[in-house]
Amino acid sequence: MYSLRQRTGYLLLSNFKRVRTSPCLSNMAQQQTLGRFFGRSFSEANNNTTSTSTTKPLKRTNDKIVSPESSAKRPKNEKFDEVKEEEEEEEKEEEEEKEEEKEEGEESNLKEDSASEDSNSKSEAETLIKLSEEQQQNAKTDKSLSGSKIPYSSLTDMFEKVEQESSRLKITALISEYFLEVLQQQNDVSKLIKIIYLLINRLGPDYEPDLELGLGETLLIKAISECYGRTPAKIKQDYKEVGDLGLVAQKSRSGQPTMFKPATLDIDTVFDNLTKIAKSTGKNSSSKKIGLINKMLTACELKHNEAKFLVRSLEGKLRIGLAEKTVLIGLAQAFVNYENWKLHDGQKRRIDASKLAAAEDIIREAFSRIPNYEIIINNAYKYGIFNLLEHCQLTPGIPLKPMLAKPTKSMSEVLDRFQDEKFTCEYKYDGERAQIHLFNGEVRVYSRNSEDMSQRYPDLISIIKEFSKTQEHTSMILDCEAVAWDRVNKKILPFQVLSTRKRKDVNEKDITVHICLFAFDLLLYNNDSLITKSLQQRREIMFKHLKPIEGKFQFATAKDSASLEVLQQFLEQSVKDSCEGLMVKMLEGTESYYEPSKRSRNWLKLKKDYLEGVGDSLDLVVIGAYNGRGKRTGTYGGFLLASYNQDTGDLETTCKIGTGFSDEDLTNLYQKLHPTEIPKPKEYFVYDKANSNAVPDVWFDPSMLFEVLTADLSLSPIYKAAHSEYGKGISLRFPRFIRVRDDKSIEDATSSSEVSEFYQRQAHLS
Repeated sequence: MYSLRQRTGYLLLSNFKRVRTSPCLSNMAQQQTLGRFFGRSFSEANNNTTSTSTTKPLKRTNDKIVSPESSAKRPKNEKFDEVKEEEEEEEKEEEEEKEEEKEEGEESNLKEDSASEDSNSKSEAETLIKLSEEQQQNAKTDKSLSGSKIPYSSLTDMFEKVEQESSRLKITALISEYFLEVLQQQNDVSKLIKIIYLLINRLGPDYEPDLELGLGETLLIKAISECYGRTPAKIKQDYKEVGDLGLVAQKSRSGQPTMFKPATLDIDTVFDNLTKIAKSTGKNSSSKKIGLINKMLTACELKHNEAKFLVRSLEGKLRIGLAEKTVLIGLAQAFVNYENWKLHDGQKRRIDASKLAAAEDIIREAFSRIPNYEIIINNAYKYGIFNLLEHCQLTPGIPLKPMLAKPTKSMSEVLDRFQDEKFTCEYKYDGERAQIHLFNGEVRVYSRNSEDMSQRYPDLISIIKEFSKTQEHTSMILDCEAVAWDRVNKKILPFQVLSTRKRKDVNEKDITVHICLFAFDLLLYNNDSLITKSLQQRREIMFKHLKPIEGKFQFATAKDSASLEVLQQFLEQSVKDSCEGLMVKMLEGTESYYEPSKRSRNWLKLKKDYLEGVGDSLDLVVIGAYNGRGKRTGTYGGFLLASYNQDTGDLETTCKIGTGFSDEDLTNLYQKLHPTEIPKPKEYFVYDKANSNAVPDVWFDPSMLFEVLTADLSLSPIYKAAHSEYGKGISLRFPRFIRVRDDKSIEDATSSSEVSEFYQRQAHLS
């Protein structure tokens, strides 16, 4: 197998459909543990009698469950040796895998083919329609959805079904049918909006402040203890045993007799109370939160697992294997069915697959422009799903999902991609993505995750207001990069300097790390959307109406040239100017339109490091660590990283990493990660449970992403990224730590499908 340094060729892109498998639990030890934990009451709560001779398949578990006795045999302080053991195993298998990779390469056409995409989309829509029809035949109409109060139990019953189902399309059919029933039985969509937010475990759009739950374990343990009359020590012991406070709450609820039946929980009550809890601050906020939690826990119905899912929602970790894109598809189908039902006077008629596929595209596009379910659902209900885009235009104050770039490995690939096309190259700045909104004299700054960063960057707001004084505009949306700037030497500072700024309670007078804003795109100007204009046109409008302020607001440095020598020099100059490399973009025509939320081949990124790696850095989730040895004693010596499966919500292991860290890095990481240690892995961690080399010394509650570079990717007998595609997972060879990505959430980690795409591309370049 050739190293990546020897590979050259065209940039080939994959677009595979991900199919989730339905694995079964092959070992009874864990099931027996859960049986002992819950006992008879748990069986009754689920209307299911369990015995030690019958095991219930668990969802999303492809690997053998190791018995507690087997796990105990693993040395507590296993040495971490920079992946040498895995390298030896993988080298032995490389020769066999060569032929496998060649065959896979011949079978897979990685060039983008829009006709094929349309065909796949329609085929998937047809399957979804059939599954939904089966769902309608087997399900009885839920009359409880027609009242002024929708029982919370109807939603938790659906949570349970989704959690037990592994097929993405079947999950889509389940939630779509539920949405349809709500649409048919309610006179408005206010309850559907709350249902959607409860389903995705949020209380509103990302850009609205003070709507985060994620309550700490200590507070929830206290609430469960007080409500159900059990000692905190016993709650903690149960939590240590099963690793899920939701299950602990459900068990505790089953052991609490009630003298009178409390009022049934409904969707409005749960949603409103969760919102009050999220917004509660101040001296007595903890007691207020516990009071609201206890009120709801007391009313939880045992047989519907309400306590289980309520506590998970309070933790901010519902984890039923439901991706947000599945929710959007389910909504699209529900609205198409609802409009078809109304058209035929309440009669169910089969919908056309091409219409469903078109509706899915429409709702995804609308959400990328306006990531707000209340606006999306209200407009779809009022104007119809097929008219949605006409009523979901860019709006200052509502951040759109940013356009992203595909990685590339060489300048020749760039030239091949843009052959006979006009394109431009811009500096790729080493800072934080910032989307600037100006409207009604106000300025808002949003992150790539749509988080409102306005309070974090008061100096940036001052910069926008300063250059707006002398310029004629009433509203605009700018796509920029906020970079740390040395005002004395007039140069860019590294991202690590930017990351030292305070993230809360920032006073502009106390700021020591200054910001320069580099604008590279204008998406809206004076209420006119520009995303369907060419990049050339958007640039012209930006240059014409906005004036730079040295060291505060500048345009991205750019060069238009098709010369390989000129672009190579420009890449080298970008690195000298403290940038990461270049962004290469289509300049004219429809392919240069701004594509919200898409990682588009019309934008390519080229970093200096890419020329000797897989073509991109990866942002991976830290889920475990290995105790340090020698000079690393007292800190972690290495870490276990995972990619994010966007279909299931699982974290799939990709590699161990121990290189690239300074002593200071390791000390800081220990201080940050040590408080997040957990006694056992989360149920959504996918790792090889049968191999002690795959099990770290400590597990973490996922909270941090590492940006890493790697020399190569290979199929692995140990790691699990994209394992459902190949039977084996994909691992990183010789990974190197670059930095912590504080600006990204767990869901923004490199996806398992992206890891697969890197691997496929490298296989075709061999």
